[in-house]
Amino acid sequence: MFIQVIQGRTSRQDEARELGDRWVRDLAPGADGWLGSTFGVTDDGTMLGVIRFESREAAQANADRPEQTAFAEEMAKLLDGPVEFHDCDDVTQMLDGGSDEAGFVQVMRGKVADAEGLKSLMTDSERLHQARPEIIGATLAIDGEGYAFETVAFTDEASARRGEQEQMPDDVRETLEAAVHDVSFYDLHEPWFGSPS
Repeated sequence: MFIQVIQGRTSRQDEARELGDRWVRDLAPGADGWLGSTFGVTDDGTMLGVIRFESREAAQANADRPEQTAFAEEMAKLLDGPVEFHDCDDVTQMLDGGSDEAGFVQVMRGKVADAEGLKSLMTDSERLHQARPEIIGATLAIDGEGYAFETVAFTDEASARRGEQEQMPDDVRETLEAAVHDVSFYDLHEPWFGSPS
């Protein structure tokens, strides 16, 4: 799997969501290898998109389509400044990777110090799901510059907040603290999704 993460700021969330829905309806049928998308806007206006493809080649083929170029230009008009793109060939899934039924999504961004340690936490999905049953699934995407984006899908925000209050096992906490630094959290209270029909 290949993931592209898009991050920018917008004060036009409703229009961005409408445009995203139009992409799923009109452009997705021609996007070979597209597996799905998760989008949302934080309280401070940061928009994040996590877009999944079967491979980097499939993502590039989609980007090369003229209709995709026109879409990107239209989306850029809804953003309030520069946009970051992070291409991630190193992808790890937990459970089914997430769900379009998630009521709340949190994206964690940080600088990786120990990629294997971070991935080991993701692949121990049975243990994590027992401790945090409100987690539907997640993806961990690491780009070529060592930035990690963990996108976690929750059943709902209230359950996620209760889960945050639980004591994390010492070994998990120590591994996490050693594996990733300079962490920022982005809460997507009203995420929207796209999946192939």
